[in-house]
Amino acid sequence: MGVSQVIKNLDAFPRAEEHLLQKTQSGALVSIVGLFIMATLFLHELTYYISTYEVHEMAVDLKRGETLPIHINMSFPSLPCQVLSVDAIDMSGKHEVDLDTNIWKLRLSREGVIIGTEYLSDLVEKGHTSHKHENETDHHADSDKKVHLDKLDDEAENMIKNVKQALANGEGCRVYGVLDVQRVAGNFHISVHGLNIFVAQMIFEGATHVNVSHVIHDLSFGPKYPGLHNPLDDTNRILHGASGTFKYYIKIVPTEYRYISKEVLPTNQFSVTEYFSPMNEYDRTWPAVYFLYDLSPITVTIKEERRSFVHFITRLCAVLGGTFALTGMLDRWMFRFLESVTKPNPRRSMR
Repeated sequence: MGVSQVIKNLDAFPRAEEHLLQKTQSGALVSIVGLFIMATLFLHELTYYISTYEVHEMAVDLKRGETLPIHINMSFPSLPCQVLSVDAIDMSGKHEVDLDTNIWKLRLSREGVIIGTEYLSDLVEKGHTSHKHENETDHHADSDKKVHLDKLDDEAENMIKNVKQALANGEGCRVYGVLDVQRVAGNFHISVHGLNIFVAQMIFEGATHVNVSHVIHDLSFGPKYPGLHNPLDDTNRILHGASGTFKYYIKIVPTEYRYISKEVLPTNQFSVTEYFSPMNEYDRTWPAVYFLYDLSPITVTIKEERRSFVHFITRLCAVLGGTFALTGMLDRWMFRFLESVTKPNPRRSMR
């Protein structure tokens, strides 16, 4: 026996003579269905191989000395821009009253149409001197330097007149921009705390008349990565009765998103709970919207990964081979069934 004959004996796929093969319509139908199934499964596996998946890892956050960007985009439909201020304070005691921030205020009509724009830091230099926040009590104490107790100057009187006119016209305000704060626990809030207490009293005739209804269009602590959903986006809080203070307690989780291209995107995700404290006429505080944040000591790393080519080939062979074997069995079953139905019964023939 020659070497070629030995090799032929190892053939696991012997071929029959052409005249021994029988082609049927049922076999053609099964073949077409099998080819369609295999093509569909091939495209599915190819898409599965090309797409990426995410791997989550956790580690202790070792970042130090960095700033925390806070992206704000909110609307206050019942408060004019002249009375709103954005303040930030952290656990280190650093208190920033809108200074060195990129915050803009858009004046809104009753219908929500933009009718004017103001840069908030310019207003701060004109209207704020220093603030002191202790247990969220009277935030207007340090602004008494701007207005005397006995009488108001012309600038304050003009402001009161303009604000009352804006309130009568149903004017609102949209606040948006970026706050860069220290990477420690703290809070920022949007309120009328920038007003002198006497000016605020003359405008609103009491804290209970300050309507801090708001819409949070976007609030984030860094750039967005694929699949990120910030829980406060598109949040509506409209007051129809007594006013009060909104408090959002935010837990920030430092996050790194690593793209398949090895590009790294440092950002933050967060969870939030909220609390509303209604006002009464005896409260010494003024309504505000507080965002109290704290940072998690754990950082999350999200990596984009792609499946290996060997994994793709293995799955492809499994699904295509399984489909081929299944269609072969189905073809044999159909052939035998049709043959038993169409073949004449020999017993009936003998009768």
